[in-house]
Amino acid sequence: MNQLEFVNSIKPFKDKVFRLAKRLLVSTEEAEDATQEVLVKLWNKNDVLEKFGSLEAYAMTITKNYCLDQLKSKRASNLQIVHNNYAEKEAGLQQKIEDSDSWYWVEKWINDLPEQQKLIIQMRDIEQYEFGEMAKILDMNETAIRVALSRARKTIREKMTNTHNYGIR
Repeated sequence: MNQLEFVNSIKPFKDKVFRLAKRLLVSTEEAEDATQEVLVKLWNKNDVLEKFGSLEAYAMTITKNYCLDQLKSKRASNLQIVHNNYAEKEAGLQQKIEDSDSWYWVEKWINDLPEQQKLIIQMRDIEQYEFGEMAKILDMNETAIRVALSRARKTIREKMTNTHNYGIR
């Protein structure tokens, strides 16, 4: 595969690689470095890339593993997930304040989830991956992914309900 073919084959999912890296590493600079590192790894293996059924799934797996290695090596205690892609049009000031507060709490609760549940929430709810794709990338059973996603959502939903009800049921 020549350079132009390689660039054309990675172009459709390059941004997804970056977003996954940013979700896991938080820092834009670290996510850019991770994305570049993943692309270099793919280029170094360009002679065998045609063997993979889904180049995107393979790239996402490399990204996930690289980021998790980075977190384990030196930054595991500083992990923080931030989601700031949310913007509502035509919302009043009161609604914007409430939404901002809700997002703050959701981000905090996602941050408190186990690593695997964070990753599954990111891939399913943010990146909109199908369960089959997630199973390949995460090397997990689809049922296990559904269960982990359900538990993560339930945890966040319960905390959201308790917060908005001020602990009153």
